[in-house]
Amino acid sequence: MQDVLDERARLLLKALIERYIAEGQPVGSRALSKISGLELSPATIRNVMADLEEMGFVASPHTSAGRVPTPRGYRFFVDTLLTVQPIEQQQAQIIQGQLQIAEPQRAIQTAAQLLSQLSQFAGVVLTPRRASTFRQVEFLRLSDKRVLMIIVTPEGDVQNRILLTEHPYTQAQLLEAANLLNEHFAGLSFEEARRRLHGELQALRAEIAKLMEAAVQAGSEAVEQKDPVVISGERNLLGVSDLAADLGKLRAAFDLFEHKTRLLQLLDVTSRAHGVQIYIGGESQTVPLDDMSLVVAPYEVDGQVVGTVGVIGPMRMAYERVIPIVDITAKLLSHALSRE
Repeated sequence: MQDVLDERARLLLKALIERYIAEGQPVGSRALSKISGLELSPATIRNVMADLEEMGFVASPHTSAGRVPTPRGYRFFVDTLLTVQPIEQQQAQIIQGQLQIAEPQRAIQTAAQLLSQLSQFAGVVLTPRRASTFRQVEFLRLSDKRVLMIIVTPEGDVQNRILLTEHPYTQAQLLEAANLLNEHFAGLSFEEARRRLHGELQALRAEIAKLMEAAVQAGSEAVEQKDPVVISGERNLLGVSDLAADLGKLRAAFDLFEHKTRLLQLLDVTSRAHGVQIYIGGESQTVPLDDMSLVVAPYEVDGQVVGTVGVIGPMRMAYERVIPIVDITAKLLSHALSRE
């Protein structure tokens, strides 16, 4: 597609899209004549615009003499005309500082929030797929029949569950049960621990056996409840004029956030690609939102791709600014989650 346009047409298309992204208004020939830096008459520019419209790069809204980019125009712009701005050092330091969190799940949630804050759109993170294994379990007595179960995953995530027990346990009994689970079942999934435990319960005292059964059940549920997609800043899209003017578009966007299956499918596909990927308008059949774009990049743990970070916003977004934000967030989240 790069050879489709001559240099003059490329420069005019670039000027038009940059002006439209900045102002959100159709761009006319006289404005293009001033901002393009080309010494061309408005008539010549109109001829070039007519050619660009015929090729599907721009369109003419009925209410204006000016033109606006189409998804095809944005795609050409992003692939061949865009000059990505290096991220400001201060922004990079803010991202790095806020991602230095010991607990992986909190780092992932923070990454989604940072993507949203810095882009002013919605930030999304596909969380790592992990086997439901545990590294360590601890019990803490809260009252006679209430026990706090602390689960530590192999990646260092910490999850808490409160167990309501029939039997009152002493802290010594809780320690005994935790030691048995950690010694015999650490590194296994809770499901596997439950199967093995079932065959060994006869050898345990009844009250300890009941506690361990309750623990592996609660642990299994805790792992299953983890949300595969973390989203932050959906409400930012309410302030985007391109979307807010059309309730149908907004409803489609929020439906995507609420029912995450399609978004999960797209993020899962993008995690297999290298570097920053950009989906414009209805290009992706998985998320066919005609007026929105998705800028995503995979992130790693110890050299292995485990998920995706990204920004969802209108097609009319400042790609040169959003792309480096997504790129550096993916790299710094990879660093934060990887063992030294």
